[in-house]
Amino acid sequence: MIEPPLVSVITIFLDEERFLEEAIDSVLTQTYGQWELLLVDDGSSDGSTAIAIRAARRHPGRVRYLEHPGHRNRGMSSSRNLGLAHAAGEFVALLDADDVWPATVLERQVAALSARPSVGMTYGPSRWWYGWTGEPADLQRDVVDFIDGRGVPADATYPPPTLLTQLLLDGGCVPCPCSILLRRAVLEAAGGFEDAFTGLYEDQVLVAKMSLAAPVFVSDEWLGLYRQHEQSCCAVGARTGADTSARRQYLEWLRQYLDTNRVANRALRTAWETAWRGLEAPA
Repeated sequence: MIEPPLVSVITIFLDEERFLEEAIDSVLTQTYGQWELLLVDDGSSDGSTAIAIRAARRHPGRVRYLEHPGHRNRGMSSSRNLGLAHAAGEFVALLDADDVWPATVLERQVAALSARPSVGMTYGPSRWWYGWTGEPADLQRDVVDFIDGRGVPADATYPPPTLLTQLLLDGGCVPCPCSILLRRAVLEAAGGFEDAFTGLYEDQVLVAKMSLAAPVFVSDEWLGLYRQHEQSCCAVGARTGADTSARRQYLEWLRQYLDTNRVANRALRTAWETAWRGLEAPA
C-alpha cells in the first residue's frame, strides 16, 4: 500500500530526453518513501514527453504526468505553478530534469524541515557536476559549492529578511533548485512562482519570496548534483548576455515586491541599492 505523500517532487521539463530518465530514477531510488513525483511538460517536442508518460504508467499513484492546455510552452515558473496546483504533499521539492539526487536527499531534507516547524525553506550545497560526461578533465572540475555567497554560514537558521539581504550583497547567487525543500503552505501563501519569469532568475524570485515569508534553514550537507552542460538555461544566458537583462528584470521586480508588501527593512533596502548600482556600473 502506498502511503500518502509528504513530499511533492516537481520536475519540469522542456526537450530533456537526454537527462529526464536519470532524474526520474534518482527519485525512484530515494531512501525516503513518502513522495509523489509530478512531471510537468512545458511543451516538449522530443522524446521526453514519451519518457514522462511511460514513467507515470509504470508507477500509478506515485508518478503523474502534467502538461499545459494544448501542450503549450508556458515557461519555467508557470510549469512549476502547474505542479504546485496538483501537489498533495506538505513539502515541495524541486528537481530539474537535467539534475540528479543522491539516494538520501529527501530523507535528510524532510528530517531538517520537520524538526523546525517555523522554517519555510531549507537548502544545502550542491555539486557542480561536470563529471557526468565521464571525461577525466570534466571529473576534475567537479566542486561542491553553496553558490550562495560568503556571508551565509551553514547549519544555521535565518529569520526574514536576513538571508535575502546577504544574498543581494554577495552578488545575488542563490542555491540550486535541486537542493531546496519548501513548506507548501508558506509557498502558496507567498503566491507561488512568478509567471513573468519564464526562465532565468525564476529561482531568484522564489528564494526572495521564501526568505521574506519565513525563516530559512541552511544545511551543511551536500544534497544535489547540479549538471553543467552547454544547453542549460544558465549556460545559454551567459553566452547570449540574457543573464544581464534578466538580473535587471529581477531587481525591478524585487523593488516593486518590497514596496507592495511594505517591507521597510533598512539593511535590505540598502542591499538592494548596492545590487542595483552594481548592475548600473560600467563594465
